[in-house]
Amino acid sequence: MAFADRLLAAWYAGHPALTLLRPLELLYRAVVQRKRLRFLAGEGDIYRAPVPVLVVGNITVGGTGKTPLILWLIEYCRRRGLKVGVVSRGYGAQPPHLPWRVAAEQAAAVAGDEPLLIVQRTGVPLMIDPDRPRAVRALLAAEPLDLILCDDGLQHYRLARDLELVLIDAARGLGNRRCLPAGPLREPVERLAEVDALLFNGATKDDEGGFAFRLQPSELVNLASDQRVALGHFSPGQALHAVAGIGNPQRFFTTLEALNWRPVPHPFPDHALYSRQSLTFAPALPLVMTEKDAVKCRSFAAPDWWYLAVDAAPSPAFVAWLDAQLARLLPGRPDLKGCSDGPETA
Repeated sequence: MAFADRLLAAWYAGHPALTLLRPLELLYRAVVQRKRLRFLAGEGDIYRAPVPVLVVGNITVGGTGKTPLILWLIEYCRRRGLKVGVVSRGYGAQPPHLPWRVAAEQAAAVAGDEPLLIVQRTGVPLMIDPDRPRAVRALLAAEPLDLILCDDGLQHYRLARDLELVLIDAARGLGNRRCLPAGPLREPVERLAEVDALLFNGATKDDEGGFAFRLQPSELVNLASDQRVALGHFSPGQALHAVAGIGNPQRFFTTLEALNWRPVPHPFPDHALYSRQSLTFAPALPLVMTEKDAVKCRSFAAPDWWYLAVDAAPSPAFVAWLDAQLARLLPGRPDLKGCSDGPETA
């Protein structure tokens, strides 16, 4: 097991050796709290866009389902008649310059895996740049937009935001509830009281703490041919190789098990780079991966490689809450008052 994996396991198991990291945690907490206080005081170079900005982020290291929720938000806002754009850091991307407009035909090495997935799935205008204010300016200069979604960036306080949506893995929670490097938190747990909405990935019902949402498998897509088939393509008990280079690979493997397949798990680091050789396993079985991994593998995919398409399904209460927020943020749009039909919800 790699060191990063051992550390992640320790955070969520509450290993006693982590107490040795408390001095570094105190230093980290002081730095992030100072950044937060400066932002609240309006100090420093803070950019406020001329359109509403919705940040979708988390306070934990690792995956919580941000990309599927971003995809849901894009389609939902479009159904409300809104022109939506997305900005992202573009982790791992190496574009010729920044900011960079992502296009569907670009390579993942240029655009980044998550931004490329979002553009290929939706065609949304998307700009990558670690400097998120610069990304927003470039996007607005290129497109007339009503709303900006910021993929991650909760702690990027140079960008003012109108709504903060924070995702939490309902199964893993917040681990030992300590900040880096003694725990998985990017900010102290008290920060959650200041965000606009909490969404718990995998929760079955809303509660006073936040809204439930789940990731709903929809179909299998062949990497080599783009053929789309129903989940019944593989019969119950089918053995297959399962590849996941995401923040929480076990969640993907558990999803495959819930579909009554028998996955042989192959976890990779988040944003991993692949080759045909690195994904050739014995015995010979069909291979199923995440959509995020698939955008990096199409050029060398074997005929029996598939990705599992999943869609976010937030609770009806969240949809009603979002409708009210959009109506508040865009008062010049009377068509946003009240609920309308949107993507399927939980």
